[in-house]
Amino acid sequence: MKLSISNILSHHKEDQETQKNGVILVTFAEPKHAVSEQFRTVRTNIEFAGAALDRCQVVMFTSSAMSEGKSTVSANVAVAWAQAGKKVLLIDADLRRPTVHATFRKLNIDGVTTVLTEKSKPEEVVEKTYVDNLSIITSGPIPPNPSELLNSKRMIQLLTWARTNFDIIVLDAPPVLAVSDVQVLVPKTDGVVVVANMGKTLKGDLRRTVEVLKLADAKILGTVERIKAKHGDKGYGYGYGYGYGNKS
Repeated sequence: MKLSISNILSHHKEDQETQKNGVILVTFAEPKHAVSEQFRTVRTNIEFAGAALDRCQVVMFTSSAMSEGKSTVSANVAVAWAQAGKKVLLIDADLRRPTVHATFRKLNIDGVTTVLTEKSKPEEVVEKTYVDNLSIITSGPIPPNPSELLNSKRMIQLLTWARTNFDIIVLDAPPVLAVSDVQVLVPKTDGVVVVANMGKTLKGDLRRTVEVLKLADAKILGTVERIKAKHGDKGYGYGYGYGYGNKS
């Protein structure tokens, strides 16, 4: 199955728009909205899936390819955890196409990359947000060697610091099939959630994503499905619902 040129351009445009303006935080803007409730269900199901693990404090969100919705899901689930009273840290570990700074209207001068290159300390780059209980660390300047930085001992030190200071750490990670960044992050995390865009994500890509994660010995907590809204339901102008469930 091949994507048409128009589809490729559409997905590229969507990706650029997200990088520029960030994602929509429906959980913050309208906590009583049906989609917000679905994100809370995602949060709860992750907690249930994580209960079988020794610990489930660092949760990584990824996808098969670009523009699948993993930044929207990770940010909204982070907000849902914060609204439940958890002390939450959202880290933008997508050092190639970061969005967290745009979502929370922050400058991206310092962040993950300046910590990993020892120009900053974690406590110097962590920022509070307009969401109670939610702090963020933006990506920082885009580096030429993201995989090497994420695979460094300093990334372990950053997450160790985060574990000490926060209840939940959410990682917005790059797509699995695009780069090797996720594989090097897996050993540093407790569980992985895969975001899939139903109607866009190819089943073969989803299978390969799961295989790659399993080869890296990832604890896959489940998948979040991004679904087109029904005709006529404009929702928030992006028109997606989210459902959670384990996929074999």
